[in-house]
Amino acid sequence: MAAELAAETLFRLGPLNVTNSLLHTFLLDGLIIGLLVALNKQIKLIPGALQNTLEIAVGSLYDLTESISPKHAKMIFPWFCSLFLFLLLANWTSLLPGFGTIFVKTPQGQVPLLRGAAADLNLTLGLAILVTVVTQIMAIRTIGIKHHLLRYFSWNPIFMFVGILEIISIFTNVISLSFRLFGNIFAGEVVLSTISKIFAFILPLPFYGLEMIVGLVQALVFAILTMTFMAILTTPHNEGGEH
Repeated sequence: MAAELAAETLFRLGPLNVTNSLLHTFLLDGLIIGLLVALNKQIKLIPGALQNTLEIAVGSLYDLTESISPKHAKMIFPWFCSLFLFLLLANWTSLLPGFGTIFVKTPQGQVPLLRGAAADLNLTLGLAILVTVVTQIMAIRTIGIKHHLLRYFSWNPIFMFVGILEIISIFTNVISLSFRLFGNIFAGEVVLSTISKIFAFILPLPFYGLEMIVGLVQALVFAILTMTFMAILTTPHNEGGEH
């Protein structure tokens, strides 16, 4: 489990530092791609139990997206579902044996081979910046650059002040999204690491169960907040009236 605040470097690929959290990210990407390819080959006209379960889960996520943004659900849903799936698997797989317990020798000393992807601020901050940029692009493509800029700039003093708050909220959203996810997952890994060192059997099990719930909740919170931001920004700011 994570003990250091920063992810440890395993080796370098040219200018790229491959850290133990980045290795987990690569493995996770391979796992997701492999699962999607395998599931795609198993799709049948008459679904079995697994396909039925997956269709119900995906359908529920889509219904949730449609309830928040009926007009743009098809555009927002792929981002919402992808983020939720990636973060859920990232959080749950980081609880598997081997994370923080298998060490390798590096020039910096002995470091864990694997570290939870979301326990690295680089990943959570990168995701937060990505969804913020995508949301801005999505808003411009949906309502037009003029209406989008009216959200932030106006000659009306009141709307000008609101616009300043909107600009500030862009940066605060990035900070809140990234640090909320990172803080909860990192703190959980530290707790599990400490408990596992003190009590090897039985007692850590409830904490693992708790971390599975935390991992689910944090993945859902990140994805839902992203979906909400996208729904808000793809709605014209002056839909209820002109500036």
